[in-house]
Amino acid sequence: MLSAEAIKKIEYELTKYPPEKRQAAVMSALRIVQMERGWLSQESISEVANYLGIPEIAALEVATFYNMYDLEPVGKYKLTVCTNISCMLRGSDEIVSHLQDKLGIGFNEITPDGKFCLKEGECMGCCGGAPLLHVNNTDMREFMTPEKVDELLKELK
Repeated sequence: MLSAEAIKKIEYELTKYPPEKRQAAVMSALRIVQMERGWLSQESISEVANYLGIPEIAALEVATFYNMYDLEPVGKYKLTVCTNISCMLRGSDEIVSHLQDKLGIGFNEITPDGKFCLKEGECMGCCGGAPLLHVNNTDMREFMTPEKVDELLKELK
């Protein structure tokens, strides 16, 4: 069941759209529920769809299309490294290798302590700051180097 806080936030998002276009708030509603629960289970996606009054498949299509939605548990800190061409040309492979060595995990794995999950990301739309890394889809770090990765990990621990 959606929490009162999630419903309040979703209701705010719904004010941005005409009343008959509740589906327009599906991305925001999924984000709100994911932020609260840490990931989106099938049950969570169904709850969002039911609350918005849309078919469950419509919410599932959005949740499975965008890589910002997590359909399985992730660590406390989801580290997503852009590996598209601009970031690759500016050293994202070095960032990935450094993170894998430091954390002892590969892509789509979680550290044994549950703190970190490493994800490969598609273009994050900020190629001028390559290579890029997102923390939990909200904190974008630009011009990453192994030294900056070490500082970030120290900050998050």
